[in-house]
Amino acid sequence: MAKMRAVVLHSAGDLRVEEHLLPAPDSEAVRVRIQAGGICGSDLHYFLHGGFGTVRVREPMILGHEVAGEVISAPEGSDLAPGTKVAVSPSRPCGTCEFCTEGQKNHCENMRFYGSARPMPHIQGAFCDVIDATPEQCFAIAPHLPIEIAAFAEPLAVVLHGLRRVGDIHGRRVVITGCGPIGALTVLAARAGGAAEVVVTDVTDGALQLATTLGADRAINVAKSPRWVQDYVANKGHFHVMIEASGNEAALRDGLSTLRPRGVLVQVGLGSDVALPIGEIVAKEIEIRGSFRFHEEFGDAVEALNTGRIDVAPLLGARFPVAETDAAFKRAAEQTNTMKIQLDFTT
Repeated sequence: MAKMRAVVLHSAGDLRVEEHLLPAPDSEAVRVRIQAGGICGSDLHYFLHGGFGTVRVREPMILGHEVAGEVISAPEGSDLAPGTKVAVSPSRPCGTCEFCTEGQKNHCENMRFYGSARPMPHIQGAFCDVIDATPEQCFAIAPHLPIEIAAFAEPLAVVLHGLRRVGDIHGRRVVITGCGPIGALTVLAARAGGAAEVVVTDVTDGALQLATTLGADRAINVAKSPRWVQDYVANKGHFHVMIEASGNEAALRDGLSTLRPRGVLVQVGLGSDVALPIGEIVAKEIEIRGSFRFHEEFGDAVEALNTGRIDVAPLLGARFPVAETDAAFKRAAEQTNTMKIQLDFTT
């Protein structure tokens, strides 16, 4: 029988490229030959720690959910002809639970999200040569779009959902705390959305230099300038919107102090529980909104990439052949590296 390569995590630090049998074809599925896969922060948590929070790998699991590739076959009547390049959404909601029927598919009670150890058995990921997806998960990319750029659709969808939780940001002043890939993509999306001012904070000079290149008006190293908030707290605060993308309590508390009355904080970065300055939140009527995954924003992300409205190319740090997966994950885990690292499944 035909075989394929798969990137399998067995336990923290134990990541292997294995040969697996190619699954039997499913006439109702779109079969996609994966060509590019981005390493996400959650993939790194699995690799470094075996999971995050209460979620732990309890059996071997294929990692990966930021992928794009080429259609091998599709169900009869599908618009996805063999050879079509597609970005594949990792999100497969059931469509019938309470949240799906209420239009909140990112909160599906029976979600099948690639590379998740939450349920048992685990949901296998997409870092393999071939995957089967539903037609609804597959979004055609423009012929001119490089496949490695298409693989940014998933993290960009996370960002677009976060900004949708804010509402219209046109003409508003925005502070972004944390400039990893999500923070950097937020700079691009905020600029595309018409933000009047974008300020970014982080502790890494390389990340901040990138943020300036992407369009940030100011990029602040908070380790070197710990009193940075003093520039933005006069008259009860400066910013209308805060996007928290670090998961760090100090960043969250500092950013809150710079928000204007009735400002909006959207928490995108996933971290542990934190203590909040409730008195300040009440006195300034700050709105705190969570942001979890995405659904319809995946299509919006593909459209933004297809049209060039958002150019993510500066975020691509390096691509590694699948045979060098271990090196790719170690590179992605470097504290000084905030660029996106990808696996190249064409080699």
